[in-house]
Amino acid sequence: MNDVERLLGGRTRDVRLDGRLAHLFRDRSWRQTAKTVRAWMLWVIFLDFLTLGVDAFLLPMQTLERMLLPAALLPPAALVAALAFHRPYPVWLQGTVLVSSMFLILLSVALVGVSAGGEFYERHLTIMLFVAMTAIVIFPIPLSWAGGLATSALGLYLVFQLRNPYIEPGSALAGTLFFTSGMVATLVARRTATILAQKTFLLELRDRTRVADLSDANARLERLARTDALTGVANRRSMMETLQDFWDEGLAPKDGAAILMCDVDDFKRLNDTFGHAEGDRCLVKVAGIIQSSLRNDLDHVARFGGEEFLVFLPGCVGSKACEIAERIRSRVEAASLGNPTARAASCVTLSIGVAAMPPGESVISADQLQQEADASLYIAKKKGRNCVVIDHPEP
Repeated sequence: MNDVERLLGGRTRDVRLDGRLAHLFRDRSWRQTAKTVRAWMLWVIFLDFLTLGVDAFLLPMQTLERMLLPAALLPPAALVAALAFHRPYPVWLQGTVLVSSMFLILLSVALVGVSAGGEFYERHLTIMLFVAMTAIVIFPIPLSWAGGLATSALGLYLVFQLRNPYIEPGSALAGTLFFTSGMVATLVARRTATILAQKTFLLELRDRTRVADLSDANARLERLARTDALTGVANRRSMMETLQDFWDEGLAPKDGAAILMCDVDDFKRLNDTFGHAEGDRCLVKVAGIIQSSLRNDLDHVARFGGEEFLVFLPGCVGSKACEIAERIRSRVEAASLGNPTARAASCVTLSIGVAAMPPGESVISADQLQQEADASLYIAKKKGRNCVVIDHPEP
C-alpha cells in the first residue's frame, strides 16, 4: 500500500507497476485481455474468408489463385494466437506467440497484395498497417508487445515497398516515415490507455483497502462494545443478546439450557484490604479459569456485574451443568489466589447457583432462568459460600 500511495501521489504519466503490483495487475486484467485477443483473432479469420469469397465473384480466377496461398497463412496463425489466450499460460510465452502470430498475419495480408500485383500491391500494404494499428489500439497488452507489432508492420511495409516496381525507393522511404509517425501516435495512445488502466487498478486497490480497514475498525468497535474491558470475556449486553437470540430461534424448548451465576466470595473484603488493583487481577484470573473450564465454543461466559459472572450452557441438562459448575469452583479454589480475608477459605473461592431447563419441558424465559440461578446463588451464599447449588436437582 505504500507503493500504491506513492504512485497515486505522483503524476499520472509516471505510473509504473513492477514487482507484486505488476503481478496483481496482470492477474486482474488477464481475463479481459484474453477475451479481446480471442475475439479479434476469430473476427480476422472470418473476414479473411469473407474477403476471399467476395473476391471470387469480383476478380479474375488467375488473380484469385495468386491470392489463395498467402491468404491461407492467416487462419492458422490467428487460431494459434487465440488458443494461446485460452488459459493463463506464462506471460513470456503468450507475448512471444502473440507477436509471432501477428507477424504472420501481417505477412499474409501483405503477400496477398504482392502476389496479386497491380493496384492490390500498395492497397494491401496499407491494409496491413491498418490491421497492425487496430490491434495495437484494441489489445490491452504491454507496451513492449505493442512495440513488437509496430516494428513488424513497419519493417514489412518498408521491405515490400522497396521491392515495389511501381514506385521509387525514395517514395518508399517517405511513405514508411509517414506511417511511422502514425504508428508512434498509436503507441502513445496505447501507452496512455495502459497507464490509465493501471491508475484505475491502483485506485481500486486503495479503495478496497480503505473499505477493508473500515470494516476491521467497525468489527473492532463491535467487539469492544460486546467485551468486558477488564477481563476480556463478554459483557452483560453481549450475554443478554446471546440469550435472547437462543430463545428467539426456538432452540430453548428443543435443546434445553442451563445458566450458572458465579460470584467471587468476599470480593469486597479483598478490594478493601488489598486495593482495587489486586481485585482487578483476581477478576481477570477467575474469568480465565471459567473460560477454560467450559465445554466448547457453544458455551458462553460474561462478566455480569462487579464480581459476578454468568455462564450460559446451551443444550445442557442439570446434572451436566452441576458438573461444569463444580469443575469451575474447584479450579478456582485450586488456583490458590490469595484472599486472607475470605470466610470460606484462605484463598479466592466461588459460589455458584445453577438453573437448568431440560428439553421438552414447559418453556420459561431467559430472564426467569436467570432469576432461578440467582436464587440458587443466594442459597449457596447462605450455606457458607464456596459451593454449588442447583434450583431443582434432577432425581
